[in-house]
Amino acid sequence: MAKPIDIERILPIYKVENNSIISVYGDITIAYEITLPEIFSLSNHEYEAFHQAWVKAIRVLPKHSCFHKQDWFVLDAYKPGFGNGEESAQGRRSFLSSSSERFFNERPFLNHKCYVFLSKKPDGRRPATSAFSGLFRKSIVPGEVLKAGFINDFFDKANQFERIMTDSGFVKINRLSNDQLAGTNEKAGLIERYCFLLNESEKPALKDVHLKDEIKVGENHCQLFSLSDAENLPSLCRSRINYDKYSTDRTKCSIGFASPLGQLLNCNHIYNQYIFIDDSVKTLKKLEAKRLRLQSLSSYSRENSIGRDATQDFLNEAISQQRLPIKSHFNVLAWSDNPEERKIVRTNVSSAMAQMDAIPKQETDGAPQIWWAGIPGNEADFPMNDTFDIFLEQACCFLSLETNYRTSLSPVGIRLGDRLTGKPVHVDISDEPMRNGVCTNRNKFILGPSGSGKSFFTNHMVRSYYEQGTHILLVDVGHSYKGLCDLVGGYYFTYDEKHPIQFNPFYIAAGDILDTEKKESLKSLILALWKKEDEVLERPEYVALSNALQGYYSKLADSPSLFPCFNTFYDYLKSDFAQQLKRDNVKERHFDLDNLLYVLRPFYKDGEFGYLLNATENLALLNERFIVFELDNIKDHPILFPVVTLIIMETFISKMRKLKGIRKMILIEEAWKAIAKEGMAEYIKYLFKTVRKFFGEAIIVTQEVEDVISSPIVKETIINNSDCKILLDQSKYQNKFDLIQALLGLTEKEKVQILSVNKANDPNLKYKEVFISLGGQLSKVYRTEVSPEEYLAYTTEESEKMKVQEYTRKYGSTERGIAVLAKELKTEF
Repeated sequence: MAKPIDIERILPIYKVENNSIISVYGDITIAYEITLPEIFSLSNHEYEAFHQAWVKAIRVLPKHSCFHKQDWFVLDAYKPGFGNGEESAQGRRSFLSSSSERFFNERPFLNHKCYVFLSKKPDGRRPATSAFSGLFRKSIVPGEVLKAGFINDFFDKANQFERIMTDSGFVKINRLSNDQLAGTNEKAGLIERYCFLLNESEKPALKDVHLKDEIKVGENHCQLFSLSDAENLPSLCRSRINYDKYSTDRTKCSIGFASPLGQLLNCNHIYNQYIFIDDSVKTLKKLEAKRLRLQSLSSYSRENSIGRDATQDFLNEAISQQRLPIKSHFNVLAWSDNPEERKIVRTNVSSAMAQMDAIPKQETDGAPQIWWAGIPGNEADFPMNDTFDIFLEQACCFLSLETNYRTSLSPVGIRLGDRLTGKPVHVDISDEPMRNGVCTNRNKFILGPSGSGKSFFTNHMVRSYYEQGTHILLVDVGHSYKGLCDLVGGYYFTYDEKHPIQFNPFYIAAGDILDTEKKESLKSLILALWKKEDEVLERPEYVALSNALQGYYSKLADSPSLFPCFNTFYDYLKSDFAQQLKRDNVKERHFDLDNLLYVLRPFYKDGEFGYLLNATENLALLNERFIVFELDNIKDHPILFPVVTLIIMETFISKMRKLKGIRKMILIEEAWKAIAKEGMAEYIKYLFKTVRKFFGEAIIVTQEVEDVISSPIVKETIINNSDCKILLDQSKYQNKFDLIQALLGLTEKEKVQILSVNKANDPNLKYKEVFISLGGQLSKVYRTEVSPEEYLAYTTEESEKMKVQEYTRKYGSTERGIAVLAKELKTEF
């Protein structure tokens, strides 16, 4: 039995100070945490630009330095939380938010952290090999390390590296502090975490480390796979590769070249990437000497001849194209606490390397030295015989370039899912893009054909905003929001013969006044009832209507018992206002009161539409936070539809102007087509151009591409003033997507992302994907995955809606009915 060794005696780290690591041999290391771009969010051009940024940044490092990029991928599970917009405006989670938390509890995902270590070796430091490394010796610090110029020059180069990477715009870079490196009593530092394979959330802990026969850290059985020989590398490397699962015949979805060893490798692993920068002049001289040796031996074997030609090509490229020759090494350290999973892990890693056309090598005898050199701060002790010569440009192709989806810290937004795993992420598509200058307004344009999940997404978005305190007004055709409206206790206006739709635009709530805006909206309403679109309103008629409204509300103020509605206004016109016109000697040719009364008669008391403007209930719409106007049964009615749309617009504009500091949202479903035909185009234009000034957002939802293409109002106003564009599955339009792309002003990257929607969904889960573009600058595809309770609240399937209504009646409330029904249907999810 081997005698145990105290790790403190052989640990290669001498001290951590001034946010740097000092090794026992005098190597100085600066560590950074890097925030990488999210996977599936970069275009081909952006991958190339990102790759060049790495090349430029690494090139500024001094000779005898080491670049070590260490990406941690640790299996984790989602833990329910109540922040990030998941609480309602009342400070407690809603029924649907709670069900969503339960549904996603313990959802597995791969947690990713990226660290970069820049190490400077003293000149003349003896290079490590598999037989000679810091694992077997300690040494006195070289005198060069004690010189101030050695340290200052390296720090200056590290600052240049940091500036180049930050200026690229692809990453955020943060230098690690002493506590983050060495740890505290409460939290393990990065050095300790590597030695004992601790999760970021784990408390400091000591574990046994076995290096004989295998690497075993505590209960974790480790396997190390390396790319350490040029012969085992792929014949071609580049900054990106195609991801076939999300590609089509017309578009190619890109991922980083090394992504199979990063985000796509679903097991606990650390991907180490080493680039060693030595004296390039000496390196080229050694290669020149090697070429001459091979030249002299080339007549003895074909291998020597081929090696001579390869060395000659390498030297020619290095000099003619100013390439930087470096030494490099890449390895994957994978582990599992279950010994039976070792074969699965080995298969996964080998397959991932094979996807890159590389031949994996499982390290056994050399594994301890390679693992030892991976300790942060010990990069300079890497066994150099396990490296290979390569140019910097090619080596940077093997860097892991992406991370998983990030959650926004904004209190506003919606819960969507990470595309790879479905892990919930909080996404702010309203305020954060405005703060960051990505968008200039909060308006949204949603396009999705039938069956694409459009109703689910819009229901989910509306519910999220409602719970965050937003006043929401929905104009719908098709009863898509009935279940959600019932659940939140909102107002649902719809028309049927037994319960016709009713409003009261003349009602003014207590504390409110008849302001100019209210008068103008009432005049617009009366004119819509009185005049045809092509009839001209004369100036005397406008003045008379203004006087009539002013006189009517003066009478209401003097007669508290008089109820404000169309009936009492009509009575006022017949009596008081008719007398006033006689007193003022107003001629009939200037204002024909009899004509007005005759035209308005159907809306009075027992007239055909006497119910429409005389409601005595649901009057306080200003302070009602969830209102749905369902126009399905009247969208083609020549009288009711124009009146109702006017009232809807007046209701929202009133909210928009009077509710200071409160978020407002108006969402118009397919009804926008009918509204635009009825002369309401100016209202929609007004909304989309000015709603942002009143802390509001206007949203148009449409289904057919032809509607988008053929409607001037959509093309000229809605699209131009909607910085957030949301598209669902467009696969049926992929052959004519160029027209949609041109209309919506989509980039090639956005086109690739849109046509990848729903291409490789997990068959074991029920969800649809959605594409979101913010200002044409940020775009991603997310999952819209909901709990069974949310599904039942949002569903538009007639049979499921009827089932929900049945259970609602049976159990006394929508919430209770959905809860019971979801429990019964649990096995289907």
